[in-house]
Amino acid sequence: MGKFLLWAVIILAVLFVSRVLSHQKAHARQAAARRQAADAKAASEAMVRCAHCRIYLPRSEAYQSQGKTWCSAEHARLGLDQ
Repeated sequence: MGKFLLWAVIILAVLFVSRVLSHQKAHARQAAARRQAADAKAASEAMVRCAHCRIYLPRSEAYQSQGKTWCSAEHARLGLDQ
């Protein structure tokens, strides 16, 4: 009977430790997902519209000239010639 109780205590201890570790891993995964979502939201940037062809593009890729936004140097040249 003594051996049975010893094995039962060992098995319960192993199950308890595995449950605690899995709980900690789940919290770590949730925190990482929240950080990744916050980083993705911060990485998004404003979209602007080309004054010539009217397509939208990220502000970092746009050309700016005389207060207008262009998608390429060619469209900026065409737009300024008008």
